[in-house]
Amino acid sequence: MTSMRVFALTCVIMCAFAANSLLNRLGVAVQGMDPMGFATVRTAAGVAMLWLLVLMRQAPRPGITGTRRAAGALALAVYMIGFSWAYITLDAGLGALILFGVLQIVVFAWAVIEGGKIPALRWIGAAIALTGLCVLLWPSGTAALPLGGAVAMTIAGAAWAAYTLLGRGEADPLGATASNFLLCLPLVAAVMLATGIGPMPLAGIITAVVAGAITSGLGYALWYRVLPALPTTVAGIAQLSVPVIAVAAGVAFLGESLSLRFTIAGVLVLGGIAISLSARR
Repeated sequence: MTSMRVFALTCVIMCAFAANSLLNRLGVAVQGMDPMGFATVRTAAGVAMLWLLVLMRQAPRPGITGTRRAAGALALAVYMIGFSWAYITLDAGLGALILFGVLQIVVFAWAVIEGGKIPALRWIGAAIALTGLCVLLWPSGTAALPLGGAVAMTIAGAAWAAYTLLGRGEADPLGATASNFLLCLPLVAAVMLATGIGPMPLAGIITAVVAGAITSGLGYALWYRVLPALPTTVAGIAQLSVPVIAVAAGVAFLGESLSLRFTIAGVLVLGGIAISLSARR
């Protein structure tokens, strides 16, 4: 794969990841779809796309049993549920920044728990990123974030971090993801049934299908294909563009605002993560 093709695919993938936030916000906040219904349809569409890709390749079928599969499915379900609930009240870019910041903080904390040698720059970067999250989430009168949405996205970020950590060392990332999505589907559907099926407008269903099949399923598949061609630091830094793209798209397409507080917090979070990533060279 040529470097130009890798670069082009990476740009497309980062836009797809950012589109997950935009589409979820569009589906539940603008089109009025039930958040659990959105999560269920998104997961089902992801299952269909990922297993289509698995069945098309010349490789053994992935297994769907075992502790790792069960844990991965549970973490993915918590992420899907929290992500959808959060976007009832959070703007697309704001949600993406919280998700990304919590993800990096949890992964860093796990590295500390494991007792690995952590460079000083990573400590500095993590502290800066955490400061940015505190600036963003700290209650401040009329500028305070919606508490429910912020908590839901924080839980989603922690779950996504757990999912990421569980996926380390997977010999077949695409197969593992397809299996996790398949096992995740009944969990998300059960929550939808338990909370009561809310509005399911056609526009919202279409949006959820696109989010599941294209920006999630196909996006993940492309990412796993490109990832071996990217140095670890480059792959991490590339993901810094996701909240930025989500913010720009939210402002452009959903009319979301960009406050000074959000801008300062975003610079701190993304700058801190960039510093941490530079220590991995």
